[in-house]
Amino acid sequence: MEQNTIQPKPRKKLVFPIILGLVLVGAVVFTVKEYIFLQAHEETDDAQVDGDISPVIARVSGYVNEIRFADNQYVHAGDTLVILDDRDYRIKLEQAVAAQTATQKNVQAVQAIISETQSNFGVQKAAIEEANVHLWKATQDYDRYKNLYDDHAITKAQFDQAVADRDAAKAALDAAKSQMPVLDKRVNTSREQTVASASVLDSRKADVDYAKLQLSYTVIIAPASGIVSKRNIQVGQLVQAGSPLFSVVHNDLYITANFKETQMNDIKLNQKVDIKVDAFDKENVPGTIESFSGATGAKFSLLPPDNATGNFVKVVQRIPVRIRIDADSSVMRRLRPGMSVDVIVHTK
Repeated sequence: MEQNTIQPKPRKKLVFPIILGLVLVGAVVFTVKEYIFLQAHEETDDAQVDGDISPVIARVSGYVNEIRFADNQYVHAGDTLVILDDRDYRIKLEQAVAAQTATQKNVQAVQAIISETQSNFGVQKAAIEEANVHLWKATQDYDRYKNLYDDHAITKAQFDQAVADRDAAKAALDAAKSQMPVLDKRVNTSREQTVASASVLDSRKADVDYAKLQLSYTVIIAPASGIVSKRNIQVGQLVQAGSPLFSVVHNDLYITANFKETQMNDIKLNQKVDIKVDAFDKENVPGTIESFSGATGAKFSLLPPDNATGNFVKVVQRIPVRIRIDADSSVMRRLRPGMSVDVIVHTK
């Protein structure tokens, strides 16, 4: 009985060293494998699917007449999505057009006055020539009557008539000449009115363009191709200018991976990347390093750290890296911004 209890003891002593040896061998194999892997790769799980999201904001106020999309519907850039009640803006456009027409007619009336005044220049010049002729004849008659009067061939009454005719002709010539500055001033005044009316006409044209622009804002279109989400409006609702209506998630998705600054030494542009999406059961999606952020993520935070305050604790910073997704459309359709991913960069 004593021999049977003593014989198994050496075997029990060998079990623990064997298990320990296997664990040590496994640890060595795992360590060597990880070391070799990390010599040619950099990886991080601080990454997510990212993409541009365009918030669509009302540019004018109005009641919602139509909504031409459903929640989470795919739309194309330029598609009409919302129509606001545009009656107020059509009336404002008509008012602007009427004001423009009135100003245009005013400009045309002033231009007609200028043309009429300029035509009067020719008439007045002819009147001056006629007055010159009358003055010349009256002067000739005066000279003849003076000689006859000196020779006592005519009466003084006849001579006085010749003097009066000469003086009247001279006054008529002076009156005709005095009208020329008046006409010239009238033309200059009309031209100034034309310039002022033209500037007002430009303002009226701008008012018409602005009214047309405001009217166009009542038709809200998709700013880009993508999925419409986060709808905040209903038919019949009054929306104010500046209020958000919905958002459009763009098709152009990418990965934002936040690598530690100590990992950036071997990461270069155009290196190949393996992307493992958590939602796809770690399915590998190919990618390529596209660009690097201009600063660390901490610098873009709401309250960036200020090491000059004296409370300095060195923390390894992370640098956002943009990765292009080189997958087919079937995979891209399944991706959504915000999904978590693991990223492995092939550095060698």
